[in-house]
Amino acid sequence: MTTRTANFCIDCADPRALALWWADMVDDFEADEQDEWTDEEAWLAGPVGRDLVFLKVPEPKQVKNRMHVCVRPVDTTRDEEVERLLAHGATMVDDLRQPDEGWAVLADPEGNEFCVLTADAERCGVAQG
Repeated sequence: MTTRTANFCIDCADPRALALWWADMVDDFEADEQDEWTDEEAWLAGPVGRDLVFLKVPEPKQVKNRMHVCVRPVDTTRDEEVERLLAHGATMVDDLRQPDEGWAVLADPEGNEFCVLTADAERCGVAQG
């Protein structure tokens, strides 16, 4: 018997706002059913039927996430992607970048951590254009 992930849940105060923020930041999850969102839950449809689900909780984030999302740039470098995300409201939590390796730990507008990894081309030594 096997099992697969169905979705990834992110606790937040404002599911709609956070879902829309993430929809603007990643291209493999889409906000295609907004008319079905509620004040308690919003989601982004992702690849292979896996969703990002944003659930309203009453308490603010207190400690480091026990699980987090890692993103990998597709058509830009890791450092360019970090700058783009910071310009759109993310905050730097921990900068663990080194030339051609390492990652940056950022937080979304509600404080949920996520990592920005090096692009595949960077890991293979291919220059980005």
